[in-house]
Amino acid sequence: MKNRYEGLLVLDTQGKEETVKDIIERLEKDFGKEGAEIEGVQRMERRDFSYVAGPLTGGYYVNVVFHAEPAALDKLRAKFKLDPEVYRQHYTKLGAKKPAKKR
Repeated sequence: MKNRYEGLLVLDTQGKEETVKDIIERLEKDFGKEGAEIEGVQRMERRDFSYVAGPLTGGYYVNVVFHAEPAALDKLRAKFKLDPEVYRQHYTKLGAKKPAKKR
């Protein structure tokens, strides 16, 4: 059974700001290759970190809401951990999408 997840990816775009769109499109394809169905992608622009805990002072934030099997989520984590353009990743399991209320 597929669960609904929200993934926050922080991209290392230092020196390659003009290719952000290409990186995000490639990541969307990677989600699809693992069987995830993307519900929405929110590009949140580049932001500085509140504290520096590594070599970067900021990153490009991308929020992805998707449906996937739990095993596919593990594969995505492993794949993105090896990707040099994905600096950080965090996933949260969401509840089912609620229908909009009628007025």
